[in-house]
Amino acid sequence: MEPDLFTAAAEERQEKDPAGSPLAVRMRPRTLDEVVGQQHLLKPGSPLRRLVGEGSSGPAGPSSVILWGPPGTGKTTLAYVVSKVTNKRFVELSAITAGVKEVRAVIDGARRASGGYGQETVLFLDEIHRFSKAQQDSLLPAVENRWVTLIAATTENPYFSVISPLLSRSLLLTLEPLTDDDVRDLLRRALTDERGLGGAVALPEDTEGHLLRIAGGDARRALTALEAAAGAALDKGEAEIALTTLEETVDRAAVKYDRDGDQHYDVASALIKSIRGSDVDAALHYLARMIEAGEDPRFIARRLMISASEDIGLADPNALPTAVAAAQAVAMIGFPEAALTLSHATIALALAPKSNAATTAIGAALDDVRKGLAGPVPPHLRDGHYKGAAKLGHAQGYVYPHDLPEGIAAQQYAPDALKDRQYYEPTRHGAEARYADAVEWTRKHLGRKRS
Repeated sequence: MEPDLFTAAAEERQEKDPAGSPLAVRMRPRTLDEVVGQQHLLKPGSPLRRLVGEGSSGPAGPSSVILWGPPGTGKTTLAYVVSKVTNKRFVELSAITAGVKEVRAVIDGARRASGGYGQETVLFLDEIHRFSKAQQDSLLPAVENRWVTLIAATTENPYFSVISPLLSRSLLLTLEPLTDDDVRDLLRRALTDERGLGGAVALPEDTEGHLLRIAGGDARRALTALEAAAGAALDKGEAEIALTTLEETVDRAAVKYDRDGDQHYDVASALIKSIRGSDVDAALHYLARMIEAGEDPRFIARRLMISASEDIGLADPNALPTAVAAAQAVAMIGFPEAALTLSHATIALALAPKSNAATTAIGAALDDVRKGLAGPVPPHLRDGHYKGAAKLGHAQGYVYPHDLPEGIAAQQYAPDALKDRQYYEPTRHGAEARYADAVEWTRKHLGRKRS
């Protein structure tokens, strides 16, 4: 579908009066070299550069691509750049409003343009995951025969939201979340560029830091907040955007939290100590502070995994699997949804029965080893799978526990210097009570003395 009369008129007005457009629109890159972040997709010879004509065509022409990444990482921006600099016919559709009828109209137009004028067509389809299987099927002939070169954008995992035949005919390009440095560069460009704010206001360091936290790696969110705060500052006649102005504008208070300073460690420590103390509400408070301040969710997840072993252990054997599952989920989904997963894990750990028996056990064992209490491995436990081992007495006299009715053999396992050492002292908290019973039973059958 070609742009209609009203769309064309709107685009013409935007060209003549760019100040009437949102800041995020005005600051869209005009070339691939102006794109912030995603440098792994913009190397010479990359599919995107070939799409804009920086590569061969014909039988080795550019491939259709699926852009997958979180909101605000530049999927629409990359398509916009292609539309501006490509020498190909560019058509844009949104899966929210378009259907099979519109797709077929584009394909028919592409075939006419190719046959009549030798002109290639690039179709940008935003939010392809909203298309049904039948709607996606309608794209297959055009993509397969290269009647159109497809650029499809999605925030959903394509392996679940895009049909396999379309995936196999396209290159999947994964966009990475923008870093704070990427967003900072974009903000500073918007402040000074004539297309943006043209130096009308300054952005102090503390306000910039809060703006980065608000953005959370989303370029569009950052520019929207910057524009709103700049407008408020100019209305007040101020030459710079004060932190209080930004807070008022976006209705979000700045959290006093320095990810590289003491607050980072103090709040993380408070989170873990609240979990250890079983205060679920305090734990959630500190978790919220870390999330709101833009803490790396992977850092939080790592701390929760440590807490699961350090402070809970076998009192709740499900604590560690819960924390590990949370860390894996966080790595896959990122913020904002990761906040739900971190809350899930934090609540589970805070309310779990507590035991530091695993922590003290390995601590005591390490302490003995560091003091030199080790000694040789008892001969009957040594490796006997090589020629000559029997002559040395290795593996001789070893009793195989599975051959005994109770599955436990009363023989010495520890070195002589440690044969009566007992490191693990289980509590009777939660599920660890059954381990306490098991330890008592096994030590008795091993002939071990009570400590």
